[in-house]
Amino acid sequence: MLDLNYVRENLDKVREALNARHFDATALDDFARADEERRRTIAESDQLNAQRNAASREIGGLMKEGHKEEAEARRAEVSGLKDRIAELDGLRAQSEERVHELLSTLPNIPHSSVPVGTDESANTEVRRWGTRPEFSFEPKDHVDLGTALGILDLERATKIASARFAILNGAGARLERALINFMLDVQTREHGYLETLPPFIVNRHSLFGTAQLPKFEADLFKLEDERQLYLIPTAEVPVTNYHREEILDASQLPVKWAAYTPCFRSEAGSYGRDTRGMIRQHQFEKVELVKYALPENSYEELEVLTRDAETILQKLGLHYRVMTLSTGDLGFGAAKTYDIEVWLPSQNAFREISSCSNYESFQARRAQIRFRRGGGSKPEFVHTLNGSGLAIGRTWIAILENYQQADGSVIVPEILRSYMGGLDRINRG
Repeated sequence: MLDLNYVRENLDKVREALNARHFDATALDDFARADEERRRTIAESDQLNAQRNAASREIGGLMKEGHKEEAEARRAEVSGLKDRIAELDGLRAQSEERVHELLSTLPNIPHSSVPVGTDESANTEVRRWGTRPEFSFEPKDHVDLGTALGILDLERATKIASARFAILNGAGARLERALINFMLDVQTREHGYLETLPPFIVNRHSLFGTAQLPKFEADLFKLEDERQLYLIPTAEVPVTNYHREEILDASQLPVKWAAYTPCFRSEAGSYGRDTRGMIRQHQFEKVELVKYALPENSYEELEVLTRDAETILQKLGLHYRVMTLSTGDLGFGAAKTYDIEVWLPSQNAFREISSCSNYESFQARRAQIRFRRGGGSKPEFVHTLNGSGLAIGRTWIAILENYQQADGSVIVPEILRSYMGGLDRINRG
C-alpha cells in the first residue's frame, strides 16, 4: 500500500506513475474526492466544537451570575450542535474508510530505473548466460517426452482432478523431489537463507498483506467454510507475513528465508494460454526466496536475490536471460522486477522461470512489518523482496527439453545425479 500522506500531497506524481503503468486512475480521482470530504467534515466539526466550547463557557458564566433563564435559552440555542457534530463524526469515519479502501486498490509506484512501456514488448534484456543446445533431430516438447518416458501422465490427472493438473511418476517424481532438495541446499548452504516450511493455507489478512487481496481474489482457491481461508498462490504469502504486525530491530536485517511449498492458482482469465502440458498449472511447486531489508539496501538486495536464483540455472547448465520488466508489465505490488527466462527448445523461445521483485514498503505497510534503528527512534517500514529460486515444474520442463536425446531419453544434469541416487539418464520403463 502507498503512504497515505504521500498520495495526498503528490496526486499529480501518483497519477503520472499510474499512467506509466496504464492503470485506470479512476480510483485516484475517487480517493481525492473522499479525502476532500474527510477534510471538509473535520473542518466543520472542529468549527462546531469550538462554538460549542465557547457556548459552554458563556452558559457557565451566566449561571454563575444568576442569569438562569438566559443560560437555559442559550443552552437551547446550541443543543443542536451536539447532534450535528455526531453526524459529522460519522461522515468522517465513512470518508476515512473509503480513503483506505481506495488506497488499497492503487498499485505501487515504479522505481525510476524501470523502463516505461505499454506491455512486455518494452521489457529490456539485462544479461544472458550459456548457449542454447543444438540438436541433430527435431526436439520434442516436455509433454511428448514425458509421456513417452512414462514419467508424465496428464490424462489421469484430468480424470482425478481436472485439466491443468499433472501426475509425475517414477523418475519424473524423483526429478521433482531432487530439484526441491537441490534448490534448498544451494540457497541455505551457499547463500545463507534460512529454510522454513510454512502453512499452505492462509487467512485473508495474510493475502491482503502481500496484495493478493482484494484485487486478485478470482485467482485464488478459497476454502468453503466460515474461516475464510485460502490455498496459497505462492510461499511469498505466508513467509512475508511471518513478522506481520511486529517491530524488528535493525540489526536483524536483512532477514532471508527460503521456502518450498506447493502453490495453487485458479488462473482466472488465462484460459487458452499455455494449456498444453505443465507450463501453466492449477497446482505447482516452487522454492521461494523472501527478504526483509533496510530501505537503503533493498535494491542491492534485489540484485543479490536475482543472482542467487540465477545460480540454480547455471549449476544445471540451462541457457537463460534476465529481463527488467517495463511499467506496463510490472506486477501490482512491485516497484521493480527482474524476470529470469529459461530457454525452451520446443518453443524456440525463452520462458519465465522466476520473477524477482522489490516491493519497497508496499507490502510492509499493508502488513505492518516495521523495524527500529535504536536509540528510541521511530519505527520504519521494512522493504520486502521475493523471487522464485526457482519454479520447480518449469525447471523440470527445461531439463527434459534441453537434455533430451535422439532416442527419447533424457540426460540428468551432473549436479542432480547424487539427488537421483546416481541416475544419469532417464529411460523408458
